[in-house]
Formats: sequence, C-alpha cells, structure tokens
Amino acid sequence: MKVEPYLFFNGQCEEAIAFYQRALGATVEFMMRYGESPEPPPEGTLPPGSAHKIMHASLCIGEARFMVADDVYSGEGGFKGFSLSLDFADEAAARAVFAALADGGQVSMPLGKTFWSPLFGMVSDRFGVGWMVSVAGGAA
Repeated sequence: MKVEPYLFFNGQCEEAIAFYQRALGATVEFMMRYGESPEPPPEGTLPPGSAHKIMHASLCIGEARFMVADDVYSGEGGFKGFSLSLDFADEAAARAVFAALADGGQVSMPLGKTFWSPLFGMVSDRFGVGWMVSVAGGAA
C-alpha cells in the first residue's frame, strides 16, 4: 500500500499546477478537465463555467506523486491540519525551493539550523498549502 496526497483547489488548480512546475519542478503525468470526461456528470450538477476546470491531475515531484483537482462542488478553499515535507541533500536546493514556495505565500518558520537538521523551515504557499523544507544530516 502507498499513500498519495490529493489536494483540492477552489478554482485555482491550473494556476497551482503551473506554480508547482516552476517552484518544485513538478511534472504532469495526467490531466483531465471536467468537460473532457468520458462520462459527463448529469445535466445541472456542475456549476456554470466548470467545464474548463481540472477534474483530476497527477503530478510528480522527484519520486513522489500527488494528485490535484478543482473542487467545484464544495466552493470551499484552503488547507488545514497538514503540511507536505520536502527533504533535500543540499542546502542550496532547499533554499531555492523554499524561496519559490514563499513567493506570494507566508513563512511561518524561516530556514535555520535545528537539532534535527542543518536547515529547516516552514512556509505556506500562495494557495495555503503548508510545506516543511529540510536538509538531511541532523539527528533523527
């Protein structure tokens, strides 16, 4: 068994995909819009203008996969109660990714030395997704 995160964006999924491609080097494995579905939902179940929104996309960052979509049904956005963790072998890469994620976002813990890592920080990106960025090398 494996666990893969599934992130829902309130109408900003396409923008989020482009951001993660720039900030993290994410690659798109698969993407389908609501209007491209081989089995469209019953008439009147999608809000107007939803056909071009992302129904499902699968992204890879390094060896990790996560999925994303526009949550056109709930009308709610934001993320609470979790963060995604990125581990790096070198500080330069960690600093570059942290800066990219912080662009338009909010740093909750600046990058710095901790007892478990030579470099660790926490940031919420412009979509409200929490990220923990760390460099290997401290005590486990």
